[in-house]
Amino acid sequence: MERGRRGEIPFMRNSVVEEALDDLSRGVIGAAIEVHRCIGAGFPESVYEKALCVELEIRGIPFACQAPVKVNYKGRVVGEGRMDILVDSALVVELKAVDTLLPVHSAQLVSYLRAAGVTLGLLINFNVQVLTEGGIKRKVYIS
Repeated sequence: MERGRRGEIPFMRNSVVEEALDDLSRGVIGAAIEVHRCIGAGFPESVYEKALCVELEIRGIPFACQAPVKVNYKGRVVGEGRMDILVDSALVVELKAVDTLLPVHSAQLVSYLRAAGVTLGLLINFNVQVLTEGGIKRKVYIS
């Protein structure tokens, strides 16, 4: 595991996750930390989504808010979901503003990763005192 600078989330290098994707996720985490630093905890998820989209735009990171994803069942489209943020068509970001992240939140992220055909996702909970202490979960999905 690489050691990050003070306040950074350490990342394990994984052959499945390319260095460019790791760098992209670091950029999104930095943007989320800035949002949390500026407005703190206690607001609805929609506020953090809008603020994070503003910060991603400021940083020049390409993204789509509420990106649609088709749900397939045995080769047939049976519905559609919405990912909070899809970054550069390569990174799913699922946002929460809850007291405690539950296993169902991670399962939701994995479902979006699978449906979108994306390898890496971030689950970010803004309802914490320090975002880097339990507010960010990184998920790798291997099909």
